[in-house]
Amino acid sequence: MLIRIEATDLPGRDCPAGGDFPGRTDVHVAVQRRGRPAELFGLRPGDAASAVWELDCSATRTPSGGPDLRGPYLQGGPGARFVYLPWGSVDAAGGFAMFRRAKLMLDAVDPAVLEAAERSGLLIARLGLTDAKGHPLCAAVRPPLVAWSAGPAGSPSDAAAPGA
Repeated sequence: MLIRIEATDLPGRDCPAGGDFPGRTDVHVAVQRRGRPAELFGLRPGDAASAVWELDCSATRTPSGGPDLRGPYLQGGPGARFVYLPWGSVDAAGGFAMFRRAKLMLDAVDPAVLEAAERSGLLIARLGLTDAKGHPLCAAVRPPLVAWSAGPAGSPSDAAAPGA
């Protein structure tokens, strides 16, 4: 099964200070690997028109029979899984200094959507990555900030995939 994250409305490569946000330059976003915070997948600049990531996962069942998704980029335990989208500044040497991250909460996926995604092999998350203040989106992300849907198997994508 795949989880495809389709992001739009990125905040820009340079984000000015405002409120509790100190401002950052050369802003990028990626997906963080479970248990390896420094291992980032699909690093994208904050001024990209969009960002798409495809994450391999498997659908299993918890002991109580509920759905559980597992994969190298899924964080948390059964019933509380999520995907980290870390924001950071990239320096001249290519180093990534994280300053915040969004938590794309999988427990917020409607059970009927998750069941349809298990059948089709594709779960899609669509979201904007700029918060109401114009800064990089952070904290727990649930509907209505993200729209979850099941996609048809084999849907075309120009997404980055691990190992690609």
